[in-house]
Amino acid sequence: MSAPELVTVTVDGREVQVPPGLGLVETALAAGIEIPVFCYEPRLGAAVGACRMCLCEIEGMPKLQAACTLTATEGMVVHTAQTSDKAAEGQEATLEFILVNHPLDCPVCDKGGECPLQDLTFRWGPGNTRMTFAKRTMEKPIPISPAIALDRERCILCYRCTRFSEGVAEDGQLIARNRGAQSVIATFEDEPYRARFSGNVIELCPVGALTSTQYRFEARPWEIQNVPTVCGLCPVGCNVHATIREGKVKRILSRNHPEVDEGWLCDKGRFAFTHLYARDRIADPLKRVRRRGFDVLSWDAAIDEAERMLRAAEGRIVTALSGSETVEHAYALGRLLRVGLRSHTAVLAEETSQALDAFRLPLSAIRDAEFVVVLGDEPVAERAPIVDLWVRAARRGGAQVEYAGDALESCRRLAGKGDALGVRLRESERAILIWAGEEGAGGAHLAALASELGFAGKPGSGAFHLPCTPNGRGAADAWAAASDEEGPNPEPIGLLVVSGDEAAADPGVRALAERAEQVLVTSMFQGLAAGWADLVLPGTSYLERDGTYVNLEGRLQRLRRTVIPPAPDELAWISKLAERFGVEVPPYASAVFAELSERIYDGLAFGEVGEQAALRTRSDAPQAELPPSPQAAKGKGLELVRYRPLFSGPAVERTPELQFQRPEPEIELAPADAAARKIAAGDTVTVSHNGTSLELRARISHQLREGVARVATEHAGELGGRVEVT
Repeated sequence: MSAPELVTVTVDGREVQVPPGLGLVETALAAGIEIPVFCYEPRLGAAVGACRMCLCEIEGMPKLQAACTLTATEGMVVHTAQTSDKAAEGQEATLEFILVNHPLDCPVCDKGGECPLQDLTFRWGPGNTRMTFAKRTMEKPIPISPAIALDRERCILCYRCTRFSEGVAEDGQLIARNRGAQSVIATFEDEPYRARFSGNVIELCPVGALTSTQYRFEARPWEIQNVPTVCGLCPVGCNVHATIREGKVKRILSRNHPEVDEGWLCDKGRFAFTHLYARDRIADPLKRVRRRGFDVLSWDAAIDEAERMLRAAEGRIVTALSGSETVEHAYALGRLLRVGLRSHTAVLAEETSQALDAFRLPLSAIRDAEFVVVLGDEPVAERAPIVDLWVRAARRGGAQVEYAGDALESCRRLAGKGDALGVRLRESERAILIWAGEEGAGGAHLAALASELGFAGKPGSGAFHLPCTPNGRGAADAWAAASDEEGPNPEPIGLLVVSGDEAAADPGVRALAERAEQVLVTSMFQGLAAGWADLVLPGTSYLERDGTYVNLEGRLQRLRRTVIPPAPDELAWISKLAERFGVEVPPYASAVFAELSERIYDGLAFGEVGEQAALRTRSDAPQAELPPSPQAAKGKGLELVRYRPLFSGPAVERTPELQFQRPEPEIELAPADAAARKIAAGDTVTVSHNGTSLELRARISHQLREGVARVATEHAGELGGRVEVT
């Protein structure tokens, strides 16, 4: 492959060679020169030149130019404000104009100390003001949502927020109202800003116009620490910073990993950290002493009680994993139960498959695809919200995006030689498959389909399985690595060990508890374990753990403990219990990982799982088989698809600012099904099955295939199978 053509550009006397068409702001950075900007943000798409802060003098052009709107061309000579008096005068005038009505409230503004306007005013602005009139004031703050406050008088109309809403999240809810000096930022028809990614506008805002209601007046930059870690609330594993003040988490910020999240973060990951401080948070072990009653135990007594329960049920123990355990936690629990107690049975939140490792790609490859096919009827945005942003970016880039519907049936159909969609996938050099369907062996089926379509020989083609848990793959691999032995499923169950809140909230695990003689639960919240557990040990959040997670790409990423939990973490008490059964389990994540890494991570050192972990490829992934031909669904009506909403679960339930994001009681219908039943969007319909009926509001979805109706699990009640909608 020949080297790319380069052009020579001179910036403030420094020559630099860059690819033609590179933005002038980036070209100047390549020469080691900063051009200040406000409105410019390359992740938002084409520059709009709204703020004029980047004015530069270009030889051959009579007037100053906005550098963000220009690209590098051969022989271009640029003079920035550092060498051009004309450009410096233009930038100073721009700042003076921006500050005409900007309030002087930096000491009380939440952006103070980390504000680009503040910084650039000190560096490039006038030393004093010529304005003696009173500044314009407006109503403040305006709550555009329970999580976001708007101070309009601080706004400099850079349009970053509206461009994000329109061009990235594509929710269209933030707008610029009026014209000229009367322009203001508002929500569409003054409705609350209800969107999955609304919190990103807080970070995008270069001033203090959009602020977090959670963080408002909570801290200042000189009294906080930002700890790099990974979000543990969905399988994407977005990179984040946790802002800490006086031992408490005060906010969550994005930490741009260009291959994983591109610096975006969903509202669940941004705002749900307050679950750490829930009223029903468990700080001490609890033991059932009477019907629906608990007593607080000391940790020594709790360890003794746990040992008694484990010994009494040795060989008859079933473990329910949440898929939110760290890799180290799952391995340590596996060593205790599988080696120390010969109990090998685990109930995993979902099946995982190493076969998909042969088709690993970074999530950013979705943006660069020419063809994207989503298999399954569950919404991508509800399972893995950032994946939905990558799919939208692919569509904006010209990619064709198809929603194939039923995942198992689509696997068989696309693998067929005569299927038109399958033929196109075979011909494409940059095709992406995304599984958002039924659980079970979804990863293995997807890997088999990718192999059948010839993806193995195409470096631009790959496949992504969207699991329901943040670390299901890592927890499953670690549990399997804990022992090479296998054992029979115990019946009856002597002891059910429930690991984590997700498992404790699972109805299937609750049903399993009914068959168990005793139940030991690890949970953060008393409300999840009350009424059915015999012993409850305090759990921890991903923000309180040190260890590693494996995201949906197969990328091993590092979690760092941001705050000290109110009780010892899981590794501490597992280590003490394991010692009583003759099994050595270190109480430190780094030591556990060192042992585990020799088994499944090729001896990778704990310290090498860096702040921006690389995607480790595999060439020895096992083969998988296509699913058998699914049986045709029988009966009348529409096939009901239940899905778990993004804004659900124990963390969201304990975050007041997210309650308005919870899904409304509605049913989604394909346009053809709605038309056949003369149903319009917003109509109240009756959904019935086997004598059970519910009234829900209808919503029309163009991504849903004909013959399917979709309802959030929390609003589906007892409905299942095929339903009638009238």
